[in-house]
Amino acid sequence: MKALLICALLVNFAKLCNCTSTHDQVLSIPVTTKEQAAIARNISSQNETVLWSPAAPEHIRAGTEVHLFVPANNLRNVMDNLQRHNLKYTVLLDNTEELIEMQTRNDSSDPRSSASYYERYHSLEEIYFWINEMAQDHPDMVKVLLIGSSFEKNPLYVLKLSGRQERAEKRAMWIDCGIHAREWISPAFCLWFVQYSLNFYNQNSDITEMLDSMDIYVLPVMNPDGYQYTWTTNRMWRKNRSVSQDINCIGTDLNRNFDANWCTVGASPRPCDEIYCGLFPESEPEAAAVANFLRSHKDVVKLYFSIHSYGQMLLFPYACSNEQVPNHAELVELVQEAAMKIKRHYKNNYKYGASAETIYLAPGGSDDWAYNLGILYSFTFELEDRGRYGFLLPPSLISKACNEALLAVKSVAISVIQKTHPGLQPESTDFENL
Repeated sequence: MKALLICALLVNFAKLCNCTSTHDQVLSIPVTTKEQAAIARNISSQNETVLWSPAAPEHIRAGTEVHLFVPANNLRNVMDNLQRHNLKYTVLLDNTEELIEMQTRNDSSDPRSSASYYERYHSLEEIYFWINEMAQDHPDMVKVLLIGSSFEKNPLYVLKLSGRQERAEKRAMWIDCGIHAREWISPAFCLWFVQYSLNFYNQNSDITEMLDSMDIYVLPVMNPDGYQYTWTTNRMWRKNRSVSQDINCIGTDLNRNFDANWCTVGASPRPCDEIYCGLFPESEPEAAAVANFLRSHKDVVKLYFSIHSYGQMLLFPYACSNEQVPNHAELVELVQEAAMKIKRHYKNNYKYGASAETIYLAPGGSDDWAYNLGILYSFTFELEDRGRYGFLLPPSLISKACNEALLAVKSVAISVIQKTHPGLQPESTDFENL
């Protein structure tokens, strides 16, 4: 009887206190009116929350589904605030710590001895080790270039991949990953792409055609300081780690730091904001290093990819303006075809279109800048998923996400090769060895 009484008291206490989780959580908040949008903007700017989607409070408007990371110590306040204003919400992730622990497990295996190496996330130190391994194991196809260093003096290594059959007037392609620190699936894709390209050269006709027709430059981690910080201190960090004029706020959004309608609507001049644009275009050493490299190779680089997450979108310029680029229809055709192939082979849907009209204005982006430089086939791919796990995509989904992105990259690249190499026709476009 005493045990039953205690049990009943505990149940009643739980109901009365409306106790919340002791874990950090991610909430999904559908916003349907202007009034709700204003409330959501206010909530997402307080309580030590981290806005996952959209990228900044000013992008929250009627029709937006807000994804908000809420630390455990502020969960009650946020939920009470939402309920007070009749804002409905659902819990997307009820224990982010568990997912983070899963992501960082078994980081240090040897890429040459473990088949599952590419189905795990790796620290910056491990990625640097991997870069060295690739160069040692494939000296005829891989050259490592140092294009600069980060604010904290971490090296910015680019892998140059080349086929064994050199062709006259060879073009080039660029892929950068990890411009935003918390988007771990992005560097994972760059590693995946490199190993796949090396392993399937002379086996997969698309990869062979790509490497024989183009030098492929791959920057696995464009934001090494921020990426390292997500492993050691704050998994939700987005920006780089530069020190601004406001000593209380660290970091610049590297994808707002390029000279493409720099710091206009969709970016922020405030150093504490997640979309802070920096002091001036290319003020950040990481952005400047990439821009300088592409400027020096602008005559040969015909194709540009920047890999991000999340949202499952295949995007192209402009993000900095609602204006359509001159070859808008051509770019639509390329991403539409890629999205159709993903749908056919993986039963997954990807949105596609110009960035500004598909999501929101985002000036200072690398793909817009590359386009204005003269790289007329410039793209930003947002990888899996659509928000179920968001930035905390489990390792078990790395393979699927990377294969989808690989298929899209191959589809676009083969088409661009045909467009930029007059008279050249690939043997076939096959997908049997994805």
